[in-house]
Amino acid sequence: MERREGRQQEKKKFIPMRMRKFIKKKCRFCKQKIDSIDYKDINLLRRHTTPSAKILGGRISGNCARHQALLSRAIKRARYLALLPYTIK
Repeated sequence: MERREGRQQEKKKFIPMRMRKFIKKKCRFCKQKIDSIDYKDINLLRRHTTPSAKILGGRISGNCARHQALLSRAIKRARYLALLPYTIK
């Protein structure tokens, strides 16, 4: 261990991925104080789907449970009205 400016510098230890702490994503709808999600806003809905048109989960997108439910309901309504595809070939 080397001494630099009066402090000891320790070597970084290897920590497995499952033991590392992660920063939880914040819900973007809570930040912007959005109460309802419109099914006609296609650009917003596409950001929360995968390239194969699956709905992203709340853990991946960072949405809270309330807004994730509203978002999935809006995506399903948009699919029913053919604004979004169910699947992509």
